[in-house]
Amino acid sequence: MSVKRRRGGRRLPRPSRWLPSLPAPREEAPIVIRTAPESSDGVTALPPTVRALSEWAWRSLVIAVALVALLKLATILAQVVIPVVVALLLAALLEPLFRRLRVVMPKGVAALITVIGTLAAIVALFSYVGNQFATQLGDIVDQVTKGLAQSRHWVESTLGLSEAQLTGWFADQWATISRGDRLSDMATQAGSALGQGLTGFLLAMFTLFFFLYDGPGIWVWVVRLFPRGARAKVLSSGAIAWRQLQAFTRATVLVAGVDAIGIGLGALALGVPFASGIALLVFIGSFVPIVGALVSGFIAVLLAFVAKGPITAVLMLGVVIAVQQIEQQLLQPLLLGRAVRVHPLAVILGITTGIILGGVIGALIAVPTVAVLNAVGHNLLDPTPEDVDGPEELTTDEEQKEIHEDVARAQERSDLDPGDPIYPT
Repeated sequence: MSVKRRRGGRRLPRPSRWLPSLPAPREEAPIVIRTAPESSDGVTALPPTVRALSEWAWRSLVIAVALVALLKLATILAQVVIPVVVALLLAALLEPLFRRLRVVMPKGVAALITVIGTLAAIVALFSYVGNQFATQLGDIVDQVTKGLAQSRHWVESTLGLSEAQLTGWFADQWATISRGDRLSDMATQAGSALGQGLTGFLLAMFTLFFFLYDGPGIWVWVVRLFPRGARAKVLSSGAIAWRQLQAFTRATVLVAGVDAIGIGLGALALGVPFASGIALLVFIGSFVPIVGALVSGFIAVLLAFVAKGPITAVLMLGVVIAVQQIEQQLLQPLLLGRAVRVHPLAVILGITTGIILGGVIGALIAVPTVAVLNAVGHNLLDPTPEDVDGPEELTTDEEQKEIHEDVARAQERSDLDPGDPIYPT
């Protein structure tokens, strides 16, 4: 047996060669837990559904913020935006007339005659209203005097008020209105609004001339702002949007005509003076959705009240409400919705959203905006076939089979046998 000397002088026995050796311990394999697959660059990837939802979410949020900012900017620049929008809608309405004139005369002359004819028509309408008012002024004054007496007597008998109380109330109201600088402020605001309206009207006519005269040139300048690869889609989207605007203007004229005829005939049947002028005011006001028709209808009710008394005013109010309900519930969804190729519910929701976000401006541009976005969206994305009546027509037979199998499996998982608990423990 061999020995080995240890430090300190003692010898230790060396293990014998024939003793068995112990096996070496095995290396333990590392435990790896993967929560998601890794992408090609080694970074942990999200599930495809979560990634798709997140991408849709932030893109939708950016689009919503951009739309709200654009609407707020349009509200701030209302003195410029409103005339341009009015000119654009008038150009869409008057383009067929301009094209017919363009055949027999130069382009500039045709555009000028179209604008001058539009001005002449507007002036003629207001002149007709003014002449009717001046012609019937004597009868209106007499009827107003009698109507005020009847209304005052009705208020006294119905509410139990005395003549002295009514006179005192009117005196207090006049004193409140004339107190301080209220009258001067109201006159200043009225003058400012009149000046802004006149400026906006002239700007709209000036813009209308150039839209008719050089509309294609202006559109070419806009298209050149986009990359060359996207210009084909921009051109097709612009053509589709323009057709939608033309359909919208024609439908709006039809709705305004129905409103004017309905309220005008109602005023004429009730013997309200100035019925023709009321009809024209309703026709002009109907071009501003909801607000314009309500204001013109209120004028008709007020004139009926002061001229014929409260009973006639109530009947006139019923006529106005009936016409407004027919317009909002039937004409606007069907005519406007069919003209701009959107669902009637989308028309109503679009007008409501426009009023909430932008007031009169939002109501004015809500329906054409919905129409343009709907048409341009179908053009840029995968278009839906025109003859689709149900969701089953959007898929193939194999996809329909897969959908039915998924629904059947979900129904099978949700079924419970008698005695099974509703909530698992």
